[in-house]
Amino acid sequence: MNEKFNKLGFYPADILLPKDADMTKWAVVACDQFTSQLEYWQAVEETVQDAPSTLRLILPEAKLNGPDVDSDIAAINTAMKQYLDNGVFKALPGSLIYIERTQSDGKVRHGLIGMVDLDQYDFTPGSGALIRATEGTVLSRIPPRVKVRQDAPIELPHVMLLIDDPDKTVIEPLTAVSGEMEKLYGFDLQQGGGHLTGWKLTDGQMEGVAEALTGLCADSEMQKKYGMSGVAPLLFAVGDGNHSLATAKQCYENLKKVTPESEWANLPARYALVEVVNNHDDALGFEPIHRVLFDVDHEDFMAAFKAAYPNAHEGKGEGHVIEVVWEGHDDFITVPDPKVQLAVGTLQGVIDEYLKSHGGEVDYIHGDEVTRELGSKPGNMGFLLPAMGKEQLFKTVMADGVLPRKTFSMGHAQDKRYYVEARKIK
Repeated sequence: MNEKFNKLGFYPADILLPKDADMTKWAVVACDQFTSQLEYWQAVEETVQDAPSTLRLILPEAKLNGPDVDSDIAAINTAMKQYLDNGVFKALPGSLIYIERTQSDGKVRHGLIGMVDLDQYDFTPGSGALIRATEGTVLSRIPPRVKVRQDAPIELPHVMLLIDDPDKTVIEPLTAVSGEMEKLYGFDLQQGGGHLTGWKLTDGQMEGVAEALTGLCADSEMQKKYGMSGVAPLLFAVGDGNHSLATAKQCYENLKKVTPESEWANLPARYALVEVVNNHDDALGFEPIHRVLFDVDHEDFMAAFKAAYPNAHEGKGEGHVIEVVWEGHDDFITVPDPKVQLAVGTLQGVIDEYLKSHGGEVDYIHGDEVTRELGSKPGNMGFLLPAMGKEQLFKTVMADGVLPRKTFSMGHAQDKRYYVEARKIK
């Protein structure tokens, strides 16, 4: 491995790409999208049919609690082995890939694909690791995902890590020199996902990336951006796929228990493939993640909300403003004296307590109209939250630790990462 990357927790990887696949059918959106819209995944199924596809290598979370989950996972592991044995993949040893993703809004987002060292990642609130979670990790969500990963011979990433690079020193310089790189793919993504193009960096370009990332770790940078000196640098903040990365970490930790310490460095599972994006990329927008409650009584819930915040009032006002939807109702509630920084924290505390004592389910929804539609169904409630400014992200994590879980989403559901690259983890 290139020594310049050693202190960064980020490295070139042995990346697998399909040799001859129809790339539009090959690539599918992150498994944690459209979880309450089975019709989306049915449309993907109809598009892919029998073609080689990452659809056969992932478990959509819409199926995670289904009756056939164990056989679904077994089928995924079998498909992975078949793809490896049948020569579906070609290998790109020790590579970084620069990608340009045209989103549904026409803007182009820029990314860099490599792998991170899971020993340098920690999702514990208040951690001083180089790679940190940005929001609370729901520990109960990890075991079912471990079942998917633990026997898998390969991984496919939907993890997106953010760097705080206002001077655009790491990824943006690659745009001008993509003509010097080997072009790997360029194709339209299915189901309205936009367009994706990828290039393989040269050795010299990879060195430049390592130097620029090293610069972001300097104490002078911590001082300039966060007004903090002598603190552990935060190089990568998890933007998307926090539970996926936490699952990779857990699988690695489990392996360490049965592997001599002298062999840990050589475990392929010590690393995880990710895409790195600059938080200052002009195409990167932060969308709120809304909440929909299922099997609840809206009058009961609103009584619990007002008991938690006696000064809360209906309509818009000063403070935390949340749109509330149920069958025949669409209005706002305002909490003028919030106890926490963000409206999502104000709401989530009440939801957690209410579901614990009254039952019901919560889902985390991307998109205003979907939230209103689901929230308006009998027995449901929808809550539309305001967006968080992305400029607050790194400062908040540095100062306060993690944000409440499911605080923000980077863009619309169809603009999430699509699975394209893979990597052996066994």
